[in-house]
Amino acid sequence: MQHWKAAKCVMRYLKRTKRYMLTYKEYENLEIIGYSDSDFAGCQDSKRSTSGYIFMLAGGAISWKFDKQTLVASSTMVVEFITCFEASNHGIWLRNFVTALHVVDGIERPVRIYCDNESAVQYSNNNKSTTKSKFIDIKFLVVKERVQNRQIFIKHIGTNSMLVDPLTKGLVPKVFHEHTVH
Repeated sequence: MQHWKAAKCVMRYLKRTKRYMLTYKEYENLEIIGYSDSDFAGCQDSKRSTSGYIFMLAGGAISWKFDKQTLVASSTMVVEFITCFEASNHGIWLRNFVTALHVVDGIERPVRIYCDNESAVQYSNNNKSTTKSKFIDIKFLVVKERVQNRQIFIKHIGTNSMLVDPLTKGLVPKVFHEHTVH
């Protein structure tokens, strides 16, 4: 009975949202734009962070992912920088994939990735190290190299404008009140 109720709930949701859709606009110059974010030690049990990204093309989402990170990070900057690394890998793959489809001539612009952590953005965009950066594995430093080679461009965005927040931050739980009849 519990499974039947859950299935009915899903079917009602699908019925209510059947007119919802992703829409895409025609653009002269296509550009892949990513939004990368994470919570910091959001899991109460493991203290691991949830990271995620969304990539947009022609005004609509084309790819998204969120996952619990495999390591415990020492600061929000480290967590966000690692998330930028994962997003940059996927963003470059997407750009190459779209170009290989030959639907368009290609996407020449760097992949733009928005991040709401100013320290991670500053660290990505300069050659200097910080005291927190000594905890970043060498493999993640490819982000700085990609920025220097103009494959990606990492830019700060306000938290209120971060599209990927619902994937990385838990939604406020619905409060159920039991009413006891006497």
